[in-house]
Order: sequence, then structure tokens, then C-alpha cells
Amino acid sequence: MKINADLSKRAEVHTPDMEWQPSPEPGVLRRMLDRDGEEVARCTTVVRFEPGARFPEHTHGGGEEFLVLDGVFNDEDGDYPAGTYVRHPVGTSHSAWSEEGCEILVKLMQMDPADQKKVVLDTDALDWQPGTESGVDIKPLHEFGDETVMLMRILAGTRIPRHRHEIGTELFVLEGTLTDESGSYPKGTWLRQPTGSVHEPFSEQGCVYYVKKGHFV
Repeated sequence: MKINADLSKRAEVHTPDMEWQPSPEPGVLRRMLDRDGEEVARCTTVVRFEPGARFPEHTHGGGEEFLVLDGVFNDEDGDYPAGTYVRHPVGTSHSAWSEEGCEILVKLMQMDPADQKKVVLDTDALDWQPGTESGVDIKPLHEFGDETVMLMRILAGTRIPRHRHEIGTELFVLEGTLTDESGSYPKGTWLRQPTGSVHEPFSEQGCVYYVKKGHFV
């Protein structure tokens, strides 16, 4: 299965417009944003666990990274409420469930095998730090090699100067609306900017989004 699988091309998906698709496990639904493979795949997905739904024990052959968007996600190591960012390195295993239900943004098979650090962060407890541009703040989440993961906040009325993406970048809008010359991206929008792409983003009302870059060329 290939969905937005060409990493050299720009991709844009407004996830609230998508239908939920069943997974192999009852009560676990998904919206596929990009995918290259079948059930074992390099992919980016919004996954919804209905209350009480479970996913059996499995091994992350290429690593797993997720951000809890809503509700509480559970596994053997703990409970992860909305705003929790988690990384399970290549080769780790766990089972997953949600007692009350949840939605998570998941990226699979997108980690360097040498990066063996497990990460669990309550992003709501992190302080915003000044970014490189006025009116832009960041919360760094992880960095390894060329890969950088962060939350970014653009204050209302801020315009980021036109720039070129020297490495491939993906984002997922968590709050507000991000805009550039190609369109507007409200909450729930996933966007890929490939290496070499150019844009000039801004936000009239302010926005917060998840950013991952350097994990593809």
C-alpha cells in the first residue's frame, strides 16, 4: 500500500475530513496520512482507540513515536494523557490499550536504529523557549543525528520570512491555523515540506504545531 509515499513530493492532508478506517484490532481505528507497506509499514497515522480497545504485544522493528492528541493512552509502563510525547526505540516491545479512549499521532519505522533512548515527555509541563524568529517559540522534544522533533508556536500576526527547507520537514497542526502562500492549515492538518521546498508561513490568530525534520531526504 502506498499513500503519499513519495518523500520528494509535498503532501497535505486535513485529517478531520477523513473517514476512520478499521485496523486488524477491534475498536482501533485509523486515518492514514502516509504509508509505504502493508500492516508492517513506514507510516504516519492518526489512530483512535475506542474505550477499552487493545492492541496486542508487538515489536517496533523500526521504532515508534507518538503524540497523544486526546484522551489517555495506556501501556505496561504507564498512562499517557493528552500532550504526552513518547518514543519507543527500534527493537522494543509493548502492548497498548486505552481504558477511556484516545487519539494519537503515530510515526512508525522512522528512527535511526542507533537511537536507543526511550523518551516520555509531558509537553504541557515544558516551558516555551524563544525560537530563531521574533514571535516564534519552541519546545524541543528530541534530537539525534539529523533528526529534530519539537513543538512550535507562532504568535498571532507573526510572519516567518520566506525560507528554503534544507532537509525534509513534516508538521501537524495542534491548535489554531497556519497559513502560507499555498493555503491555510487548520487544526488537524498534516503537511510535508520536502527537501528544497520554499514557503513563507504566518498565522493571523496564532497556532501550535508538531514538527519533525531530518528523518527523510
